[in-house]
Amino acid sequence: MNPIVFIGAGPGDPELITVKGQRIVSEADIIIYAGSLVPKAVIDCHKEGAEVHNSASMDLEEIITVMKRGYEAGQLVARVHTGDPSIYGSHREQIEELKKLNIPYTVIPGVSSFLAAAAAVKKEFTVPGISQTVICTRMEGRTPVPELEQIENLAQHQTSMCIFLSVGFIDKLAERLMTHYPADTPVAIVQRASWPDQKIVNGTLADIAEKVKDENISKTAMIMVGKFLGDEYENSLLYASHFSHEYRAAKKNNE
Repeated sequence: MNPIVFIGAGPGDPELITVKGQRIVSEADIIIYAGSLVPKAVIDCHKEGAEVHNSASMDLEEIITVMKRGYEAGQLVARVHTGDPSIYGSHREQIEELKKLNIPYTVIPGVSSFLAAAAAVKKEFTVPGISQTVICTRMEGRTPVPELEQIENLAQHQTSMCIFLSVGFIDKLAERLMTHYPADTPVAIVQRASWPDQKIVNGTLADIAEKVKDENISKTAMIMVGKFLGDEYENSLLYASHFSHEYRAAKKNNE
């Protein structure tokens, strides 16, 4: 019997799904994909006759019913999530239901939108001398956030931050971040990272809200905050000539 396969479809570009994920999609008998965020092009490689469901119009019970039917029929079921399913993917609740039914499952990771957003602005989250930590979070909305994870508490670290699902609250977000980040801290907003209509807005905490409104961005955007977006940095020791490691000896001054 085939396990249910959860697949991270990547941020949107059909070529950013993993080779393994694409292979499973092409072999699957049943595909359930998150159509509100996963472009149809990502699953266009499916075989002829494959049964395709858009989970945007389905509830949890309906999704599990389709999975159970496919599993019991010996079919390969692919559950395709946006980005990587472990980040705001809601696949845990599906897994728990499968466990109750003793249905096996496996997970194929994907490229998260926060990684695609960094690639879009051509920046590195972990810059020597600037930041060695990345915080992925969101503001509370319909889904609450634990007290210790409130934006003000996380901002105390002034590290690289990626904020999901929050561009609709950009005014409040910027204000709350400035309780600890300086007002001139760089901010980059990437809407629909890796999609053909990708849009990038650069600014600072002081002016980003106005710029985002001018661009009419209200959803499907990654917010990146931190000095890593600036021009100051230190070179990594990894490639420094005076630095030795397992694969290379340090060069002497006269070499």
